[in-house]
This record gives sequence, C-alpha cells and structure tokens, in this order.
Amino acid sequence: MQFRSLIISASMLLISASSSAHEYLAGEIRIGHPYARATMPGQTSGGAYLTIENKGKVTDKLISISSPAAKSVEIHTMSMDGNIMKMREVSSIEIKPGAKVTMKPGDGYHIMLVGIQQPLKIGDKIPLTLSFEKSGKAEVSAWVEEKDQKAVKEKAVHQHH
Repeated sequence: MQFRSLIISASMLLISASSSAHEYLAGEIRIGHPYARATMPGQTSGGAYLTIENKGKVTDKLISISSPAAKSVEIHTMSMDGNIMKMREVSSIEIKPGAKVTMKPGDGYHIMLVGIQQPLKIGDKIPLTLSFEKSGKAEVSAWVEEKDQKAVKEKAVHQHH
C-alpha cells in the first residue's frame, strides 16, 4: 500500500513540475509561456510573447528586455484603428497587483526582437532577460513555435489516425 502511495505522489509531483516548467518568477511577478514566432531567412526582426502576472501587493513595471539573439529588444503595443494597424514602442508596462498582461500576436503588447542574428527556427530557445522596476531580473527561455499552433495540433491529430 505504501508503494502505491509513493507512486501516486511521485506521479503528481512530475505532473506538477511539467505543468510549470514553462513558468518563471521574479519576486512576486510570474512569467508564463514565453514563446517566439519562427522567421524566414533574411528577416531581420521577430516577435516574442508571454504572460506577466503580478501576485504581489504593489504595482511593478516591466522596464526593459534584452537578448543575445538580437541587437536590441523593444516592448511594443499594437492596435487597430479601422483598417490601419498602429504599432508603437513603449518604455514600460505597468502591472498592478493581481493584474495579468497577456502578450499575443495581433493584439496588445508584444516583444520585438530587432536585428536578429539568424532566423528563428521552430524548436530553438531564445534567451530573454526581463527587468522589472521592483522585482529585479528574470532570465527566461522563449521557445520558437509555429505561427499557427491550431494547425500544429490538427496535424498531430491527423498523424495519430
């Protein structure tokens, strides 16, 4: 009976560890699922995305991002004004207590990797250093994924059958 309990406990620990394996902490800031989009040969910039959640009791700010994979890294916001896409660089992102910022393609904030050294290929890991005003620095790895994850999942289902 004890052996069975040990196996169940070990299994739950592994499941818990794998579910949070793509999550990082900086003080009270939780950074989830950093990923980047694959780029084409010759493309000089790329986009990266993640979620930032403030689990603390004070407002914090993401004030900069850097990466050895790019000459510079910028925080951008994007919005649609009718049929016109407007993108602009911002100096920081304020994260209030209990708030969550979700960066995603085509809407809101994203990370712009400017002057990438080589194409971003599916499966690569891009190191990013996020600097927060109060929580300090967080070293994260953004996995390079296909543009359409839904297509990837459908492809896997079709291959399975």
